[in-house]
Amino acid sequence: MISARDVTVRYGRRVAVDGVCLEARPGEVLAILGANGSGKTSLLRALAGVQACGGSVAYGAASIGYMPQDNAVRAALTAFEVVLLGRLRSLTLRVGEGDLQAARAALAEVGIADLAARAIGELSGGQRQLVFMAQVLAADPAILLLDEPTSALDIAHQLQVLDLLRQATLRRGLTTVAVLHDLNAAARFSDRVALMAGGRLLCAGTVASVLTEPVLREAYGVEVCVMTAPDGRPVVIPLRPQPRAVSIGRSSSPR
Repeated sequence: MISARDVTVRYGRRVAVDGVCLEARPGEVLAILGANGSGKTSLLRALAGVQACGGSVAYGAASIGYMPQDNAVRAALTAFEVVLLGRLRSLTLRVGEGDLQAARAALAEVGIADLAARAIGELSGGQRQLVFMAQVLAADPAILLLDEPTSALDIAHQLQVLDLLRQATLRRGLTTVAVLHDLNAAARFSDRVALMAGGRLLCAGTVASVLTEPVLREAYGVEVCVMTAPDGRPVVIPLRPQPRAVSIGRSSSPR
């Protein structure tokens, strides 16, 4: 379990995250949503312990798997070696058979076992994203924190990865928190959602309670229509931006 209390992140004088209280539980996927600049990534980094913050973040487990949006890795490494790094933190001459098996299993779990011998620099953006996903899973974490895990993927691979995350969360009892931009993906694969606006937590709860037309209008400044898919999940259809209020000043008096 993750329990965040009054988490605040500052960059100089700018407050990126302002007093957020949030909980994530084992066996559930919590999606962090919000417009650009709302503080989603800064909050996730604070939860992961890679961003200094005020307040407190408490964990029910010590093993955390964190996947940032931008992954830097040497192009000379193969996909298998990148995944193995998730187990070892650094490559050594002597590697245990258990670590090798875990790396192979993680590649197979995300459906890219055939890419194991390929250099990471030769892979497409979507394929690299799957390699990094396998790297995080290979470490056998209890908590999974992901920043835009589907950003470089086509629609088929998006569905594949999000379904994989949900199944892994249920099967392993993970506490999974993912920053997502796609509201419909969040509606389909999340158990709960947390909606950020202006660095604050606007609301958090079930998908149906948060992804409503008035709430989304406030968070994103757009008119939307929320419908129900055949499986009962909400579907968000953006319609148009809200008209901005125009202030009209008084004209100066004629002289």
